[in-house]
Amino acid sequence: MIDLSCTLGRLRLRNPVLVASGTFGYAKEMAPFVDFAKLGGVVPKTVTHAPRAGNRPPRTVETASGMLNAIGLDNDGLEHFLTHHLPYLRTLPTAIVGNIAGKSEDEFVAMAARVHQSREGLSALELNLSCPNVSGGTDFAVDPKLTRDIVRRCRDVCPDLPLIAKLTPNVTDITVIAKAAADGGADAVSAVNTFVGMAVDWRKRTPILGNITGGLSGPAIKPLALRAVWRIAQLKAIPVIAVGGIATLNDVMDFLVVGATAVQIGTANFYDPTASVKVVDALPSAIESLGASSVREIVGTLKT
Repeated sequence: MIDLSCTLGRLRLRNPVLVASGTFGYAKEMAPFVDFAKLGGVVPKTVTHAPRAGNRPPRTVETASGMLNAIGLDNDGLEHFLTHHLPYLRTLPTAIVGNIAGKSEDEFVAMAARVHQSREGLSALELNLSCPNVSGGTDFAVDPKLTRDIVRRCRDVCPDLPLIAKLTPNVTDITVIAKAAADGGADAVSAVNTFVGMAVDWRKRTPILGNITGGLSGPAIKPLALRAVWRIAQLKAIPVIAVGGIATLNDVMDFLVVGATAVQIGTANFYDPTASVKVVDALPSAIESLGASSVREIVGTLKT
């Protein structure tokens, strides 16, 4: 029997395969396609303090080996999430990791405190410090001091709830930000959020996205995300949840070997809602093929 369980600080998961925020709705939409009991966890869509209409359309565009999105955190607000979505999420047989985004440091802290009050059914809270599609969205995770301060203050109001800091790749040195999150008391970091990019219609000489720029995700960013995860893992300061271009068993194994403790499958959910389950089903055989009996034995075993 292969042991797939993994531990990220105070957070323990039955297996290392989660689905990423913004790609899985609030889970109910995926119920016809996914056996939730097989997943390590679900990260529902990011919520903000107040409802947001999001950016003007078009909001998505396909690119070579990926997609650009500029949704703009369209959601009905934190209270609506706690009242209407969390009750359903609590019933699912897997770990639920809430995801919040604030306009300011103080708003992050206030939201974290409110989540902590209603934390029943939540296994952890992911702090979206890095959405590139809203005004000021990447400001938090490009500044190590701000990252550390937000995490520390959220930790103070969430003393017993595991915290995950979601980091942007749009920085010079992501390891500095990861270390800041660790110093602030995060249990893990998610690396990476999307890369800022754009697409244009040269015939019309106009940008395709209504927001002009958007976040690039999908297979195109995997090599970049892989390097970021590898570099953070080398710090040995904080567990890493890998995000970015993960769709297949081989992708998952690549990230585990370079040092990810867990992974989140994102864009693949749009074209194959069963991608995460397929990976979980195939994972034991892949681990066994390396002569290991647990997923923990292969994490960070890259030979250089």
